[in-house]
Amino acid sequence: MAAVTDTLKLFLTGDVMTARGIDAVLPHPGDPRLYEDYVKKADDYVRLAERRNSPIPRPVDFNYIWGVALDEFERRQPHARIINLETAVSRRGRPEPKGINYRMSPENFPAISAAGIDCCVLSNNHVLDWGAPGLADTLATLANNGICSAGAGHNRQSAEAPAVLAQPDGRRLLVFGLGAPDSGIPPQWAATDSRAGVARLEDLSMQSLRPVAERILKYKNPGDRVVASIHWGGNWGFEIPREQVRFAHALIDEAGVDVVHGHSSHHIKGIEVYRERLILYGCGDLLNDYEGIEGHAEYRGDLGLLYFASLAPDGHLQTLELIPTRLQRFRLCRAEGDDRQWLQDTLSRECKRLGSSLQTGAQNAFELHW
Repeated sequence: MAAVTDTLKLFLTGDVMTARGIDAVLPHPGDPRLYEDYVKKADDYVRLAERRNSPIPRPVDFNYIWGVALDEFERRQPHARIINLETAVSRRGRPEPKGINYRMSPENFPAISAAGIDCCVLSNNHVLDWGAPGLADTLATLANNGICSAGAGHNRQSAEAPAVLAQPDGRRLLVFGLGAPDSGIPPQWAATDSRAGVARLEDLSMQSLRPVAERILKYKNPGDRVVASIHWGGNWGFEIPREQVRFAHALIDEAGVDVVHGHSSHHIKGIEVYRERLILYGCGDLLNDYEGIEGHAEYRGDLGLLYFASLAPDGHLQTLELIPTRLQRFRLCRAEGDDRQWLQDTLSRECKRLGSSLQTGAQNAFELHW
């Protein structure tokens, strides 16, 4: 059994989207104009959320959106906190002609820093919503706030390079960001030797895996632990495509990855432990301004999870604890009663298909068993 000091404690989560309505209630809102077919001002998303629940105070402080997550961070003290940041952080650029464009004001970035985030994964279908200037500002804001990024950069080399997080035991945690085309990342967003962009995969074939595996093995030193954070798949549906399973397994088998951190789905998906390594196929949304939007109610996109994983020195999963949350008034609250039961029942059903199970743990948590 590994000593406690050798255990690496990770916080992982799905999409964090702090643009539009959330940006509007923070202390320094950006330009409220939107370029969507039906909604033209960010404040309209605030009003939809308030109509669903109750008024949101303005401005909220930077801690506000994280709610109960801050208590869990204090209690669990993870060594590394990793999110998929699904918005540009900029006041510049032009909206890409894609219908939905996310950006938050750089002056509101303390809302991300307030949670002690260590690494923002950027290999998603919104980081370039405001073009190359928006991405440049996002990268600069992260760097200026001492937060690592992975999956996007000023060129292919920087987009494909891992975020390197030093750990208390002297080891390193490497985080590689990857984006699949089926998540909506346009081909022209792929970083090249001379163009900023994301680390975009052509597909999830074994041919696409080979250069990824070579890259990971090139960077990985003995004792390093590796997270491959992948934006893949559509927004809705519990089914996990066969090619995702095969790609995740191959990352573990051929590239020595310890955690596959999948995101893009707006709701939770099943969890697998393969060769004692953790695979999160879809973490669901954690923070967004979708509160008052109708549709897809059967997936309960307002319910989410905080994922706390403990890894042994060899990367094997020791424990995975899951804290059920509900997003209400743009703030993370505890999921209780029927909401908590829905999360437990749904995740139990989906995990069973992957050979794992869920049990009730201590301090409001679910525990994964495999």
